[in-house]
Amino acid sequence: MKTQFLILFLSLITSLANGAEKPNIVYLMLDEWGYYEWSGAGHPILETPNFDRVASEGMHFTQMLAGGNVCAPTRCSLMTGKHNGHATVRSNGGGSALCEGEVTIASLLKDQGYVTGGFGKWGLGDVGTTGVPEKHGFDTFYGYYHQVHAHTYYPRYLVRNSEKIPLEGNTGSYFEGETFAQDLIYEESIKFIREHKDEPFFAYLAWTPPHGIWGMPEDEPAFQKYKDADWGATHQRGEKDSQMYAAMVEMVDRQLGDILALLEKLGLDDNTLVVVSGDNGGQPYFKNEKLPFGAFGPNLSPKTKEYFRGGKGNFYEGGLRVPFFIRWPGQIEPGSVTDYLGYFPDMMPTLAEIAGTKAPEDSDGISIVPTLLGKGEQAQHKYLYWEDNRSRAVRYGNWKAIKPAKNKPYELYDLSKDISEKNDVADKHPEILATMTQFAEEASGPKRAGKVLDPKVGFKGHKAD
Repeated sequence: MKTQFLILFLSLITSLANGAEKPNIVYLMLDEWGYYEWSGAGHPILETPNFDRVASEGMHFTQMLAGGNVCAPTRCSLMTGKHNGHATVRSNGGGSALCEGEVTIASLLKDQGYVTGGFGKWGLGDVGTTGVPEKHGFDTFYGYYHQVHAHTYYPRYLVRNSEKIPLEGNTGSYFEGETFAQDLIYEESIKFIREHKDEPFFAYLAWTPPHGIWGMPEDEPAFQKYKDADWGATHQRGEKDSQMYAAMVEMVDRQLGDILALLEKLGLDDNTLVVVSGDNGGQPYFKNEKLPFGAFGPNLSPKTKEYFRGGKGNFYEGGLRVPFFIRWPGQIEPGSVTDYLGYFPDMMPTLAEIAGTKAPEDSDGISIVPTLLGKGEQAQHKYLYWEDNRSRAVRYGNWKAIKPAKNKPYELYDLSKDISEKNDVADKHPEILATMTQFAEEASGPKRAGKVLDPKVGFKGHKAD
């Protein structure tokens, strides 16, 4: 049996490593996009035909969990293939950076002959640090290097390969200006694909929408659709914010559709793997008495009315569940759904294998190529682990242990019976909790830190020159 599996694996690697067959990779990761915020999940408001298309023409992962509960740690986990206990960037403080020479998905793919481009929000090292993307495998990166800089859609500047590019007519307002940054980031994403159509490329589209603070052109078609919608916000700005949130989800869905159409036009569709994902759990924005789960219910099932507890910023299911789809024509069975239990570290070994190489030995991920192709035996995680500066969580099959704060005890939930994490059963299963807390102790490693190379540059607030 082992011999047959080895032959299958070597055959797969040989096929994927053929230079002429290296698939292009488009990885779209949206910021704070919630688990149920797409029409294919039955959402009663949002219309997202292109998200739905990727899911229906590819594979929908129901349990591909985020690498962290906030922006920077989850991006670090994705890029480096390491869980929070081993990763360099473990918090959202904004001052953390990747270390010199740290391997990323981009550097692995670059070594395999891919041209690599990133567009949107980096968050793993500002200008003047060891963590800038061009030091970690990206031929080009255009967008926001510092994550807090990405909290405005009308910044004074964006950054291309550590050079600040002024944006005309923007004064530092969060809500308005002459140049809408997402338009530029989208256009650069399209341009990159066009320019590199004749060579294998990795396009990492870490787009900021629908994350706040919300501001967008009022002539944007998606905003025009929602500009008079009323979700019962308690103040005028909140009503406009909720309108813009809905508009941003549908705007990026349309932009994804443009990319899919471009791939078809360029004859690249059959040889391009497309990933669509959220970055961490959604936020129950704009909630009120009538809408206790928020105006758009990111963690509330429209069909069953079950819900995930919490949201972005904690390790309950609401903070870790993300929409996750992969489309690869001719390789992935259309309309397939898997409950494989994984998380973002899995993407490094997966994309490495697809490109004909391997992830570093210290990667915490598992390749999901057997699941994608429906061939071979899929390895499984012994456990999954997350941490931040104040809390920890461990997933062990259907068991979930959470230490919500340093001064609080572990809680234990059986997700097979309690997906909403309402009933703490730690007292009833001390032996299981003991096993899981031991996993947490072994998973949490010493912290490392990148360095500031030039203290004269870097992010000093979104109004910086």
